[in-house]
Amino acid sequence: MSLSGVAAIAGIGATEFSKESGRSELQLSAEATLAALADAGLEASDVDGLTTFTMDSTAEIALARELGMGELRFFSRINYGGGAACGTVQQAAMAVATGVADVVVAYRGFNERSGHRFGQVQGAAAAQANTNGLDNAWTYPYGLSTPAATVAMQARRYMHEYGATSEDFGRVAVADRRHAATNPNAFFYEKPITLEDHQSSRMIADPLRLLDCCQESDGGVAIVVTSTERARDLKAGAVPIVAAAQGSAPDQFVMTSYFRDDLGIPEIGVVGRELWRQSGLSPDDIDTAVLYDHFTPYVLMQLEELGFCATGEAKDFIADGAIEIGGRLPLNTHGGQLGEAYIHGMNGIAEAVRQVRGTSVNQVAGARHVLVTAGTGVPTSGLILGT
Repeated sequence: MSLSGVAAIAGIGATEFSKESGRSELQLSAEATLAALADAGLEASDVDGLTTFTMDSTAEIALARELGMGELRFFSRINYGGGAACGTVQQAAMAVATGVADVVVAYRGFNERSGHRFGQVQGAAAAQANTNGLDNAWTYPYGLSTPAATVAMQARRYMHEYGATSEDFGRVAVADRRHAATNPNAFFYEKPITLEDHQSSRMIADPLRLLDCCQESDGGVAIVVTSTERARDLKAGAVPIVAAAQGSAPDQFVMTSYFRDDLGIPEIGVVGRELWRQSGLSPDDIDTAVLYDHFTPYVLMQLEELGFCATGEAKDFIADGAIEIGGRLPLNTHGGQLGEAYIHGMNGIAEAVRQVRGTSVNQVAGARHVLVTAGTGVPTSGLILGT
């Protein structure tokens, strides 16, 4: 059995993206889900499956109750923070492809700026009663107690190995913010930055500057998955899931995989190889990509792991506007998590759908295949969406 093309995304929906939503995370997820169902032309009563993140505070049964979904035949949650994003759609697609469910909604809603702030030191992360807590307890006493601090270690090593500079990281931020500046739904709409702005932004965790780090955001996103055959007859049509993969590399930790020979992000390589295998495509077939950009250095590393360029050559690949609209591989045309919002990567999946539909505010002409990745530095996931 092949998963490729059997299931499709039939609807996408989101709340506004802000720094203070003024309502509960349950309400954010409910609003996003209703918007996604309306986009697909479906009712809540049509839904018989739900997928989300283990970190999401809204229980599947609570969302189902509030929206009147009735019976659920399938529900699933995926671990590892942002690494779960594309995995939620993969789980939905597998449920649909195997007949376990007919209509599955993947959702994520949180108040990550006005509520629980991921970017600050969280002592509870090292005290949680599971092996992730044990792993964190190895590094927290040494000051590696924020996502930026853990990524800074790998970023500095990458700079040492391959000659990348802070300016190279800044080019990712400039491209994202340029795309966000023309996206009315982006938090940084009409607020582009220059490389000089990036270089003058304050240091957060050397070598990461403020503009290397994604936002903390409030908001919700939901995605409706059903069979491709059924989706073709629905309001918005079908965006087939051409490939869907998860990946974890040997000696994997959550954000602190410092004890293996490869100090990059080889888990993305695992995802990439599986995406190419399932789809029969190659990097040359990808028209635009949404690469998880919680921190700019990981965008460069992803380009290399996915095969768009050789190891150490991403700094050259992104030069001269190559990742902006009109370049060889436009990235994060919605503005990414640096420019639109940080909704754990789910908003990036929605942008990939818009690119395939031809409705993005920064539309790539003739976009037929879009690659999306989820969180990096952790066990992760990815998708290829197509026409």
